Amino acid sequence: MTKQRLYLYDTTLRDGQQTQGVQFSTAEKIQIAEALDALGLDYIEGGWPGANPTDSAFFDEAPKTHARLTAFGMTKRAGRSAANDDVLAAVMNAGTQAVCLVGKAHDYHVTAALGISLEENLENIRASIAHIVAQGREALYDAEHFFDGYKDNPDYALAACRAALDAGARWIVLCDTNGGALPSEVGHIVTEVIAAGLPGDQLGIHTHNDTENAVACSLAAIDAGVRQLQGTLNGLGERCGNANLTTLIPTLILKQPYASQFEIGVSQEALSGLTQVSRMLDDILNRVPTRQAPYVGASAFAHKAGLHASAILKDPNTYEHIDPAVVGNARIIPMSNQAGQSNLRRRLTEAGFSVEKGDPALSRILDRIKIREDEGYSYDTAQGSFELLARDELGQLPEFFEVKRYKVTVERRKNKYNRMISLSEAVVVVKVDGEKRLSVSESVDETGSDRGPVNALAKALIKDLGRYSKVLADMHLVDFKVRITQGGTEAVTRVIIDSEDGKGRRWSTVGVSPNIIDASFEALLDAIRWKLIHDDAAQ
Repeated sequence: MTKQRLYLYDTTLRDGQQTQGVQFSTAEKIQIAEALDALGLDYIEGGWPGANPTDSAFFDEAPKTHARLTAFGMTKRAGRSAANDDVLAAVMNAGTQAVCLVGKAHDYHVTAALGISLEENLENIRASIAHIVAQGREALYDAEHFFDGYKDNPDYALAACRAALDAGARWIVLCDTNGGALPSEVGHIVTEVIAAGLPGDQLGIHTHNDTENAVACSLAAIDAGVRQLQGTLNGLGERCGNANLTTLIPTLILKQPYASQFEIGVSQEALSGLTQVSRMLDDILNRVPTRQAPYVGASAFAHKAGLHASAILKDPNTYEHIDPAVVGNARIIPMSNQAGQSNLRRRLTEAGFSVEKGDPALSRILDRIKIREDEGYSYDTAQGSFELLARDELGQLPEFFEVKRYKVTVERRKNKYNRMISLSEAVVVVKVDGEKRLSVSESVDETGSDRGPVNALAKALIKDLGRYSKVLADMHLVDFKVRITQGGTEAVTRVIIDSEDGKGRRWSTVGVSPNIIDASFEALLDAIRWKLIHDDAAQ
């Protein structure tokens, strides 16, 4: 059976930027666009030229892409021609191959929001799309509030789409703008739209996630016949977000009936980089990736229960719907005091250890985990620290350096502008290759802001570790979690640090102490040792 072409349209740089708290710089938008293009997207919507300086600058500096770079705007305003509408002109001046214009498809919004007649709105759509086509651009009509409009007045919603289609639009994008439609409604309405004469190979779907159904609604629309799919990386978007392309892309490639019916621009090779692209976006946003995100989350292939781990050891298909490596992710067998030897052997195998069933070391490692978790440690999420504990018990933990002492100070003072600021400073003395080294670092970022005592410790420790400093240069801390495990005067603090390096690897380590700084330092030491081991720094 010949596969049908399904086109992927990314709107991370425009609709995704409407997420509360998200504002991309021009350089970040270029970085994301290049990653999307390498992934194999067909369309990349770069923003709304003229709406803000960042979007305008992006189109001025946009990289050359295989994907069709698309400018977003709105249909012309009533009372003027398309050629004389300055807002539309700014969109056209971006010089993109494709232009997507939003226009009302719901009669209520035409009269209540725009304050014009229904026929005037149809004329605005027709004239605007015709203007784009006349200049040799590919035109897309974004039918805003389409599904609500269709429910209230199907004839008018269809008339708005036909106006764009008759004017030469390549794509009519059906939008669930407020995110309230359910998959059954979307499938039913799209079926009726195609039956009414709008061709499915010119229809797109744009859903929002206000009922947690954006992905399901998108798939329902594809099942009903649309052939363009819009969404964002990691589901970014206004309110609850848009359809998540990091979920939809692997579903279309790996799951039936989509894998057999459709061809998309993302190759199997590119799919293996999906997890890294997802985490790159979170890194740009300075936020912690969602651990339980489908396909790309750190816990997407985590198996804690001993029964599950035992089965996974025999056949991964028992509890995994795909091979995690296909999307660039990895299987995790968390270690905790609930773990059995099946969990432990599987995790040790993945870490590169070969320990036979019944080896006395297995019992020793499990006993040590149980004792330490009783003290407040948690190896369920701190996989890096678990590996170091196992290596130590197996006699396979290199001694890269020895920390002789450290000191951290935090000073609160006024700066030259008479504003109160804090300044953290750390002093670390280590012994490396038989030589004592003293390192001092302040925790100040490029803006002059204090990043805190843990950051100062990290900088001081990595700064002067001799031959190891170069190996650690691409390592940075991406998350820091603190929990008090016991209350009262004998409170114990648990700190978990998430680290990442230039290869896209992410690992977690744990430290425990009555002193939060000491617990942080312990977790930091484990993070550094894990990195050195995995980069063969002992060689």
